Amino acid sequence: MDRQTTIAFIFIGIVLVVWLYMNAPDPDQIPPKGAIPDTTQVVKAPEKEKPVEVVPEVEEKTKKTEMVLKSAQELPEQIITIETDLAKIELTSKGGKFRKYYLKNYGTWYTKKLPEDASFYDKHVQLINQKKDGDLDIIFVTKEGEYVNSGDLDFSSSFNNWYKRVEGDEQFTLVYTFLDENGRSIKKTFVFKGNDYAYDFDVELINMDDLISDFRYDVAWETGINFVEVNSVDEARYSSTSAFSGDEKVELNASSVGDKVEKDINGKVDWVGIKNKYFAIIISPEKPSNDGGAYFEGEHVQHPSWGEREYYSASLKVPFKDTKYQKDKFQLYMGPIDYDLLQSYNKHYEKIFDFGTFLGLDIFQPISEYILLPLFKFIHNFIPNYGFVIIIFSLIIKFALYPLSKQSMKSMKKMQLLQPKISELKEKYKDDQQRVQKETMKLYSTYGINPAGGCLPMLLQMPILFALWTLFNVAIELRGQPFIFWIHNLSVPDVIYTLPFKIPIFGVDQVTGLAPLLGIAMFFQQKQSMKDPSQKAMVYLMPIMFTVMFMGFPAGLNLYYLMFNFLTVAQQQWINKFGKVDELVPVPQKDRKKGGFMQRMMDAAEQQSKVQKDSQKKKRR
Repeated sequence: MDRQTTIAFIFIGIVLVVWLYMNAPDPDQIPPKGAIPDTTQVVKAPEKEKPVEVVPEVEEKTKKTEMVLKSAQELPEQIITIETDLAKIELTSKGGKFRKYYLKNYGTWYTKKLPEDASFYDKHVQLINQKKDGDLDIIFVTKEGEYVNSGDLDFSSSFNNWYKRVEGDEQFTLVYTFLDENGRSIKKTFVFKGNDYAYDFDVELINMDDLISDFRYDVAWETGINFVEVNSVDEARYSSTSAFSGDEKVELNASSVGDKVEKDINGKVDWVGIKNKYFAIIISPEKPSNDGGAYFEGEHVQHPSWGEREYYSASLKVPFKDTKYQKDKFQLYMGPIDYDLLQSYNKHYEKIFDFGTFLGLDIFQPISEYILLPLFKFIHNFIPNYGFVIIIFSLIIKFALYPLSKQSMKSMKKMQLLQPKISELKEKYKDDQQRVQKETMKLYSTYGINPAGGCLPMLLQMPILFALWTLFNVAIELRGQPFIFWIHNLSVPDVIYTLPFKIPIFGVDQVTGLAPLLGIAMFFQQKQSMKDPSQKAMVYLMPIMFTVMFMGFPAGLNLYYLMFNFLTVAQQQWINKFGKVDELVPVPQKDRKKGGFMQRMMDAAEQQSKVQKDSQKKKRR
């Protein structure tokens, strides 16, 4: 490649490197080896737990609520455990809400470090943040301007036992009722299903017409979603709150430490949701109203022991009809961000799936949504191990991109063969750079070479590579999935050794197994494509840089790029041997394109040379 083409190629590489580096997981916030997570994740049996400290602002709201709505009788807190095929759920009569929510099919990141006799609670993901002992509240403001939150009220339960098992298609209805001394009542009805992550949720307001103001109440999830991954910074990057309104997703994200954000939406809202990297909580009304809306807020904080956290609250604004009796129906989804599963509800839940953006635009989403993700899942129907799925997947993608990469490699091969002739021109006209450019353009035209021919096909491949990068970072299918040998989890880096120091600039203190192999593959690829002596440093520099950077990437992503690079090396070897580009053949004059790219470059070079000569003549005068 000549100098201009090399600069273009390096620029493309820099763009890719910077984009990947900006989105790469930061290892700084990974808990030290052997550490046990905080009490918001490790949960013991209810009777052994310590009460959660109440923050002052919650105490103030509690006093206001008690002044407005006073229970007809004092009720002790009752904890009910409901176990379905998919989850183990704890509910509390204090607020009539969810207290804990364990997903039976998803383990905690530290499961392998636990003893064999570890409890169910230690082994499984728990989604509910314990900041306020549970969530899912009814909130409104009285006509006197006082704040009321149902989470502060004592409810009675329709179920008198402490445990219920729900299996298969079976359903179980649980009703929580608050009754105040003046005959006002709030009812929260839950319908749990044995084989579903989505539950029916009804709200009944009785004799509340003289109390609720503004013709509105909120169904709120106030404490966000629990952080459950090993790398809190990486998880925070994918955490957010959003609503689906006006046929589009409206998202709110506190992107950096210290950020506090909020958003208010009026009108028809199909759902509001809160998510972390792999799991989501979504609330949707059965009949969205044009008089409704949504409100959500969040903040990005630095936890003193466990790194970065993002906490969000989201609420549906529900119209209140100012009647003696009102009943509203909702659906509550609490489960994995599995695209096909979310899509099956036909409520646009799948829009919460993060396909990633580039420069703020969703330009790569269609590639991931309609091509890559369906192909990935289709392959898994036949191959149970996701590591081998990624290998087959990379073979298919490489085959699909073969025409582009073949053209790129042939073009680069021709440029390599042309280098000696260009060097001769530089030596012959070393005192006349404009003549060198003009004669170089003539060489390109003579042999039918497009100097951008090697870079353009690579540019056309980049949307797919970007889409793959995002997809493999958020695909829950890879979470906790082992491959072979030392690779126990494809969704996190395959660390084999931890350094006692951090590598400058990159901040990496861990050595993974796949990243060095990827670097070796890149070295051979660079060595094949770069023959210009002036580019020799790039052959060594880029593989080293990518190796260090990829140390913090998930093993599944590195496995894909490793296979893709090895296949690229093999393809280059094949083209070099059988591609029939061992010598340059002049293109007949009649076959050369008139007014094409090369002709425009030659004209531009000639025009530039003429301008410079005229300028020099004027100076001499």
